[in-house]
Amino acid sequence: MRLIPRDEKFFQLFLKQVRLISQASDVLLTGVKAGNAKMAAACEVIQRLEHDGDDVIHDILTRLNQTFITPLDPEDIHSLSSSLDDVLDGIEDAAYQLTAHNVEPIPPAVVELCEIVNYCSHSIALAFQALHDGKALLEHCVEINRLEGVADLLVRRVLAELYRSDIHPMAFIKLKEVYEVLEATTDRCEDVADALQGVVVKNS
Repeated sequence: MRLIPRDEKFFQLFLKQVRLISQASDVLLTGVKAGNAKMAAACEVIQRLEHDGDDVIHDILTRLNQTFITPLDPEDIHSLSSSLDDVLDGIEDAAYQLTAHNVEPIPPAVVELCEIVNYCSHSIALAFQALHDGKALLEHCVEINRLEGVADLLVRRVLAELYRSDIHPMAFIKLKEVYEVLEATTDRCEDVADALQGVVVKNS
């Protein structure tokens, strides 16, 4: 059963937002793999994508306030848009932290976390596409939940290693902030998955 018509404006805006999220996560991953010297340029691109994402969310909320009959409950539209906005904000914040703190070299664990964020972002895109096509999306939500768990365990491990190391206190603070922002971004991805599952249950 199709929950949202193909030509529904709300859904087209959701698709635009998830494309921006995927693009931003691609740029972040490419940046950290290339090293700190490339992060400043990557951060600028991500900031522009985040700004575009803010415009999309504004369009969704404006349309929500102006539409009497919506394809989904208004609170579900608001929840989905807010959760997507949080993901893009998290990616932008991670890029900013890496650039502002001048993390060099970029630790392998940061690259791994960015890969997890990237996988989550593309799983979100697949989930929304499945929703659009009237197909099952649970597998994508389950995958996002699994990836969030992987990120959580990874951050716990690397933070424990940091506490046991003799790293300079300032370097410790910088890395800790980067790890926590990236882990929090996977949490926001999980929030999107939870919101999507809620929509499916409510409309099944």
